[in-house]
Amino acid sequence: MEHPENDQKYKGLIVNKGVAQPPSVNPYIKKRTRGGHRTVSEYVDGILAGNRVILSQAVTLVESARPDHQQKAQAIIEKCLPYSGNSIRIGITGVPGAGKSTSIDTFGMHLLKKGHKLAVLAIDPSSERSKGSILGDKTRMERLSVEQNAFIRPSPSAGSLGGVARKTRETIILCEAAGFDYLFIETVGVGQSEIAVHSMVDFFMLIQLAGTGDELQGIKRGIMEMADGIVINKADGDNIDKAQMAQRQLRNALHLFPLPDSGWTPEVLTYSGYYNLGIEEVWDMVSRYVNFVRKNGYFTRKRSEQAKYRMYETINEQLRDSFYNNSEIASLLVRLEDDLQQSRKSSYAAAKEALDKYNELKK
Repeated sequence: MEHPENDQKYKGLIVNKGVAQPPSVNPYIKKRTRGGHRTVSEYVDGILAGNRVILSQAVTLVESARPDHQQKAQAIIEKCLPYSGNSIRIGITGVPGAGKSTSIDTFGMHLLKKGHKLAVLAIDPSSERSKGSILGDKTRMERLSVEQNAFIRPSPSAGSLGGVARKTRETIILCEAAGFDYLFIETVGVGQSEIAVHSMVDFFMLIQLAGTGDELQGIKRGIMEMADGIVINKADGDNIDKAQMAQRQLRNALHLFPLPDSGWTPEVLTYSGYYNLGIEEVWDMVSRYVNFVRKNGYFTRKRSEQAKYRMYETINEQLRDSFYNNSEIASLLVRLEDDLQQSRKSSYAAAKEALDKYNELKK
């Protein structure tokens, strides 16, 4: 359309036609998302070559709920399985604010300086309302996040610790095949997630704090019995005396527990992740533990037990998915929920009817 300003009457005023409107879709998006079109062999070759981009894309397939992604992910895992199992897997837990991420950053840099390669798998809690996760663990691992020999992957819990445990176990296989010889698995905090993480690691580290109130709150039988080593963080400045007092209390408490199956007596150490104090002592403890359990055969025995545990967990998960994804069962559950609300059936009778119907459909 011609602008009136271009009329001969306005010789000193010219209006340009302007530029064409750019497309709303990024023209490079196909190139950037090429990972979705890789073959299984391309994924495996990239992982074995230590390509972190391809490794990340493979982990995304593992975490995807799409059946085609799951099928491809399982094929990749099967091909990577012979190259896995050569790492030391360390679970790290502690109350929120204990300094887990800062400690991982410090411990990780310590390992990298010794020539190791480290993968960090962080389980991030998902909101029960929005179902979203921040996935911001990298922001608290400032030094590790820029290292070539470190791989940090946060994963949302998505309200299912069992699902996270399965995905994390499969991600462990991929990371080991990629050449990472140390793996850190960080939990969402003290709770049921510890049981899931404990079932996939070689050494379970509990990070504690001192000077936060009742020290006996840290002496919880369940979590204490799982710990292979307890480290008290922030043992610096005015907090050193409190940390040493907590160390004595925890050591005394551990004597009340039976000796673990590993035969190893858990140790209690103090350190400061922020000031890099006591880091060498912590890793000396981890190394001594690994050597100890390898000599007495517990290391291999535990991994074998973990493999069986994974099998039964997978069976339970597959049965659960098969039950709830059945369309007829889904319709029946809606009716049974109404019966419960109207007090026409008991919970036990409703559950039995649903299970009987499922077994009938499977015949």
